[in-house]
Amino acid sequence: MFNTFQNFFLFCSKENRRKFYISIFLGVIAALFGALKIPAIGVMLMAILDETITSTTIWTSFGLMLISILGSSIVKYQASMLQTEAGYGTTADKRMEIAEHMRYLPMGYFNKNSLGMITSVTTNTMENLSDVGTRVIMLVTEGIFVTCVVTLMMFFFDWRIGILIVFGLCLYFLINVMMQNASQVCSAKKVHSDAALVEKILEYIKGIAEVKSYHLSGKYSPKLEAAIDENTKANTLLEFVLIPYMTAQNFMAKIIGVGMALTSIYFYTHDTMSLLNCIMLLICSFIMMEGLEKAGNYSALLRVVDLSVKQATEILNMPAMDIDGIDTPPSSFDLSTEHISFSYGEKKIINDVTITIPQNTTTAIVGPSGGGKTTLCHLLARFWDVDSGAVILGGRNVKEYSMDSLMQNFSFVFQNVYLFKDTIANNIRFGQPDAPMEAVIAAAKKAKCHDFIMDLPNGYDTVIGESGGSLSGGERQRLSIARGIMKDAPIIILDEATANVDPENEQDLLSAINELIKEKTIIMIAHRLKTVQNADQILVVDHGKIVQNGKHEDLLAEDGIYKRFINQRELAVSWKL
Repeated sequence: MFNTFQNFFLFCSKENRRKFYISIFLGVIAALFGALKIPAIGVMLMAILDETITSTTIWTSFGLMLISILGSSIVKYQASMLQTEAGYGTTADKRMEIAEHMRYLPMGYFNKNSLGMITSVTTNTMENLSDVGTRVIMLVTEGIFVTCVVTLMMFFFDWRIGILIVFGLCLYFLINVMMQNASQVCSAKKVHSDAALVEKILEYIKGIAEVKSYHLSGKYSPKLEAAIDENTKANTLLEFVLIPYMTAQNFMAKIIGVGMALTSIYFYTHDTMSLLNCIMLLICSFIMMEGLEKAGNYSALLRVVDLSVKQATEILNMPAMDIDGIDTPPSSFDLSTEHISFSYGEKKIINDVTITIPQNTTTAIVGPSGGGKTTLCHLLARFWDVDSGAVILGGRNVKEYSMDSLMQNFSFVFQNVYLFKDTIANNIRFGQPDAPMEAVIAAAKKAKCHDFIMDLPNGYDTVIGESGGSLSGGERQRLSIARGIMKDAPIIILDEATANVDPENEQDLLSAINELIKEKTIIMIAHRLKTVQNADQILVVDHGKIVQNGKHEDLLAEDGIYKRFINQRELAVSWKL
């Protein structure tokens, strides 16, 4: 239990940890205020037993009770506010910290770790910490403080009762430790099933068009139902495992209270305890039971809090790429590689590749599917770090630049464009959020976006759906190009940018690309002849190696992959209906 508290507090930022510590201190004060009810009752009972009730006695008892109620309420309110601020503040900070950390994780991390797991950590896990975690910490600490204060007071009434309570509390916390150990496996299953459920829901929603078009609604939904059933079983199992221990804890809390009461009565009937002390201890026994039940009922959830902290910490502890380089622009935009190799796990994707891409030239990369074209582009832009060799920009290893200063030199237009659920203007100015509207419109005009944007209901203020689902593929591509024009980076990487564009949009898209690549260093992955034939150099990539390198005419003269590729394209174009 106490290790969980320690891990949780270490997980919090310094400011939020301070708020939690203050709230804990206030919890002690609130418990002391609450304990004033005992002397308030004692003053009145003493007067009743001695038959010496006076107005002074009544007002003294009433005053102590009023101080107890008001003081406890005010301090509890302040403690609750601090704990709530600290809880929600911690999860907000950690969500941002995780998002920032993921910016500098190698892209391979996202291949090995499902979107469902990441989404679950940033939603379910963080929600557990902000809501359940904060409440658990607050109520368990409050119950413990009340119990400790009452236990200390028992020694003032009768040291024998105090020793009895300490013995009972040892048994009580032993059961709690057993419960925490028993919940360890079940809590892990619950967290894992939460992530699996989120993954299946996201997969189902993202693939809903295919599910409908292939009439798979009834056939595919069992996968989702199975994830839901598994999640239900995991949550039910956790409850079934914890309920016996929680019952035993509550039973032990009542046994402690009943033991206090019976022992006090026994001591009184054998003339070893005064009637006043006996009655006071009977009252305290109920306060003791209440505090223990409060601590025990919620302490069962501490394991979930502990696992939530560990899950978030695992992401934050993932080794990020070394981003602390020199924050400086390169002396030139010549790009090259020196014997670079790269693997996904055991599979080698890039094998001893050496290339040179001079500044303000166009390099086309072609080759069979799965040959390593996209991976090579990602290595040039340092989406991953190479296993061996070096990527050189402006005569300097890309690892020597800070990540942010390096990324300023690259713009990307991918085959699958991602647009955010925001206004079109904000999607265009994504890399420059403070850019004036005039610059946004100018970029849109160059990217051939302006006309279709103005046809939308609210023009540039039109909010588009997530991923730009309300726009056509060509329109999304041109918005992506407008975003690149706004960034005005010296190196442009085009990854199959025109692969899925319909003929009506193709001319506008090619015009937009021409605006984007003026006086730039261009690296393009393409399969269309007219896209690659005018390139300054063409790299043919196969099985992770550069198997051919040269201009269009030179490669056509060779008997190799490129010539076969061109012949197949020309044959396909010649087909008529």
